[in-house]
Amino acid sequence: MAVQRAKPYPGMNFLVDLGTGQVDGPEAGLAEVIFPEARLQVTEYRTGNEKENAPQPLQTVTKYGNLILRRAPIGSLSWYDWWKTARDGQPVQRSIKVMLQNEDRTETVLTWVFTRACPVNYQFSPLNAMGMAPLIESLELTFERLDME
Repeated sequence: MAVQRAKPYPGMNFLVDLGTGQVDGPEAGLAEVIFPEARLQVTEYRTGNEKENAPQPLQTVTKYGNLILRRAPIGSLSWYDWWKTARDGQPVQRSIKVMLQNEDRTETVLTWVFTRACPVNYQFSPLNAMGMAPLIESLELTFERLDME
């Protein structure tokens, strides 16, 4: 349930349920969640006998970008296995929940629910012998519906 207040919540305390019910431990720890764009597609329509020349906007479909999840590799193959299953033609759809926590991490203040999510892209950041940045594993998901609680 969304908890409204005058002061904005910081975006650094969050939990992610990858459809397994697990939000604790290394397997559920993410470094970054990149939210997709949600857009209502609109077409214009006008009949020939309209009194005004301006067309009327009509909503057609809802279109979403992809959800991107990032974490440092922990030796787990769970993301790869999920992507591999989809690659091999047997996509496993899951409902993903991203839960924003308050500052002391005692309460969920906002939840995004991505229904029937499935991997479409899996990648790692470059290996760089001279770099200082950690290696990052990314999983990009398509989904059918976005809801907020």
